[in-house]
Amino acid sequence: MAAPQLSLKARALRFLSLREHSRLELGRKLSKYAEEGDDVEALLDLLEKNNWLSQERFSESLIHRRAARYGNSRIVAELQSHGVNGEALQELKSNLADTEIERASEVWQRKFGTVATDPQERNKQMRFLLQRGFSQRAVIKALKGVDFDD
Repeated sequence: MAAPQLSLKARALRFLSLREHSRLELGRKLSKYAEEGDDVEALLDLLEKNNWLSQERFSESLIHRRAARYGNSRIVAELQSHGVNGEALQELKSNLADTEIERASEVWQRKFGTVATDPQERNKQMRFLLQRGFSQRAVIKALKGVDFDD
């Protein structure tokens, strides 16, 4: 016996029960299952009205998942790709900037742990951190081993 077909609202709640989604991402996922007469935008409005779908919670969740591994520019780019813009994005960027140097140092410590002795190794370490989305300022300070207790 086949399982009954889920309604669009049931699919949305199932997606949201697994993890937080942005409005744009959830709309994309639900549009695959929308049939004629289904209004995905109205459903998304209802979910936001009932606080089941929240752009703020999604942003916090994404930052929490990514901050330990990636720099500000990579996290901000991912937030923008999920439709987070405007004043909310600026506030998130300023919060991330406060901890970028510490996060870069932690990532560097986990990956390398020792200060490079030759220029080639130092460049390799810098490229690694830059590719992870850390700013050049944060990379330089992380490689110098700035004491954060000052």
